[in-house]
Amino acid sequence: MKKIISCCLLGAGLFATQTYAEEIGCITTAWKLIGANHKVCVQVFDDPKVEGVACHISQARTGGLAGTFGVAEDPSQFSIACRQVGPIKIKNKLPDEETAFTEDTSLFFKETRVTRLFDSKRNTLVYVAVSRKLIDGAPANSISSVPIMPWSSQ
Repeated sequence: MKKIISCCLLGAGLFATQTYAEEIGCITTAWKLIGANHKVCVQVFDDPKVEGVACHISQARTGGLAGTFGVAEDPSQFSIACRQVGPIKIKNKLPDEETAFTEDTSLFFKETRVTRLFDSKRNTLVYVAVSRKLIDGAPANSISSVPIMPWSSQ
């Protein structure tokens, strides 16, 4: 099942693009008598500007009645792993830092944002997932790197 996620890119102005994330599956972490169970869900998205790179994100999801109705604030607990999954083709010149993916994790003001950095000295893409709360920020983060290497088709 594909889910459309709004991705905000900051530059000269604010404009929206769409990045698609596919849900791989969820694992129950705590059973709830009423409402949805607490769980950890895994999604995957392809970098919209770098063909051949996919990132998997696992995120905690709050259950209970609030989680069932989509009004719960999910905790800032997540992990990211990005890998080369084919020949890497960069569609346009990449900036040193750019938002590659965002997903809301509460009804208001909280999101998980994945920023792509380019380490030109090591020819490596670095993906940093950060939990952001627009009111006060949140330091929760996770990192993954993808060295740009030749891809054999064997």
